[in-house]
Amino acid sequence: MAEHELDVLVVGGGVVGAGTALDAVTRGLSTGLVEARDWASGTSSRSSKLIHGGLRYLEMLDFALVREALKERGLLLERLAPHLVRPVPFLYPLQHQGWERLYAGAGVALYDAMAMARGHGRGLPVHRHLSRRHALRVAPCLKKDALVGALQYYDAQMDDARFVATLVRTAAAYGARVANRARVTGFLREGERVVGARVQDVEGGGEYEVRAKQVVNATGVWTDDTQAMVGERGRFHVRASKGIHLVVPKDRIHSTTGLILRTEKSVLFVIPWGRHWIVGTTDTDWDLDKAHPAASSADIDYLLEHVNSVLAVPLTRDDVEGVYAGLRPLLAGESDATSKLSREHTVAHPVPGLVVVAGGKYTTYRVMAKDAVDAAVHGLDLRVADCVTEDTPLVGAEGYWALWNGRARTAARTGLHTARVEHLLHRYGAMAEEVLDLIAADPSLGEPLQAADDYLRAEITYAASHEGARHLDDVLTRRTRISIETFDRGTRSAREAAELMAPVLGWDEDRIKREVQHYEKRVEAERESQRQPDDLTADAARLGAPDIVPR
Repeated sequence: MAEHELDVLVVGGGVVGAGTALDAVTRGLSTGLVEARDWASGTSSRSSKLIHGGLRYLEMLDFALVREALKERGLLLERLAPHLVRPVPFLYPLQHQGWERLYAGAGVALYDAMAMARGHGRGLPVHRHLSRRHALRVAPCLKKDALVGALQYYDAQMDDARFVATLVRTAAAYGARVANRARVTGFLREGERVVGARVQDVEGGGEYEVRAKQVVNATGVWTDDTQAMVGERGRFHVRASKGIHLVVPKDRIHSTTGLILRTEKSVLFVIPWGRHWIVGTTDTDWDLDKAHPAASSADIDYLLEHVNSVLAVPLTRDDVEGVYAGLRPLLAGESDATSKLSREHTVAHPVPGLVVVAGGKYTTYRVMAKDAVDAAVHGLDLRVADCVTEDTPLVGAEGYWALWNGRARTAARTGLHTARVEHLLHRYGAMAEEVLDLIAADPSLGEPLQAADDYLRAEITYAASHEGARHLDDVLTRRTRISIETFDRGTRSAREAAELMAPVLGWDEDRIKREVQHYEKRVEAERESQRQPDDLTADAARLGAPDIVPR
């Protein structure tokens, strides 16, 4: 990146930054993307993992946002990432006779109609009305007195961190230069104009001057901090709202469908997640450490209390396998309560050469990216092609359905169980063939991890060789979800995973030991934070673990 001036340099490797890099490079612009830590290590790996129109925004009469999000949901399901995004059913229990079924039913009917009207709703079944008896057959976990009937509708879900890693790989496949562990320490200026950034190589040391005709700041909850490097006041501020999620085993909640429940502040989801459920989320203001938002004991109690209000067999602390906390980047200024802050996004050009994009929601990342690149193009003295990402599938999408239909043959050819082949196709799409090639070369990689048998050993090797994982934490937390899907939070898998990464990344025994120790300290700090009564003490406990693996 430092060798030649780029057309566009994108700062921030979350979903919006990765989407912006893909948009820019597919318009023919020379593009760079830098991320201070790992891809998606901030907000974009800690969401509710839903691709959805935002049913509750209909109630706020934000029809434009819902319409836009439903279109994006359809594109992702049908064209852009069918291997990563899939339908998920939700049951909405009704608690009042008559009026509530009419009111909520009209909202869900409008939701489906808006999706169909854009021609991108055909991938999902339409909603249906259920009697109480039928609802309890679908979700036997519910208390009989918790509902008088229900509505069932569909949205979609994905693995958020895996989606971002795939976006980055797609951008790189089209020629973008991408680097994680590359921290921007300041901007290059010529008079008023921003002409690039100083970028520190966090791993190898050294600092580089990367020049670019336009720089895009896509740093989410860090937007204000990044803006401060320019020395100019931003046109808007981004507030962080903390949302926490619990992960519990599948057998703790007896249901064939996800649940959506109203709370006094927002909504609560119970989301199917493989052999688990995700329960979330909270919505509270956060002004402490942005890199490692901490979930307190009070947060966990809040979620358990609300979900247990409808469950026949209540969940306890002992049922919780994993806990994760993330920060939503909300545009400040519209309202005091964070749950009422806008999920709209905005793009600004605060000084020549610098574009800022902020706000929004995961589902609409592609629209945000398009708007950011449009603004950057406005500052270029070039004729630039229009956005093509609406018709640019992510890597792994091409040929996915053919491979899915032939999964039984693939299982017979490789000796893997069909369920294993399906697991690989859901995570890698057509790129699953690359994982299978590793197993063909070394059959021991076809074995599952001993303490996390949802994943094959080959997936750990592949994360290091093909997916930009530089540390054990990257693999156990983001390339896989072992850190939230096992009661030990991944500590029992740490040594085996580090040994699989070692030959790919050139680690010796001393480095393996340091990676494992660093991961164990991080898990212990998170556990300690979750025993604390409030945000302040939880934050202090979480910061007890070092951020970077010591050299």
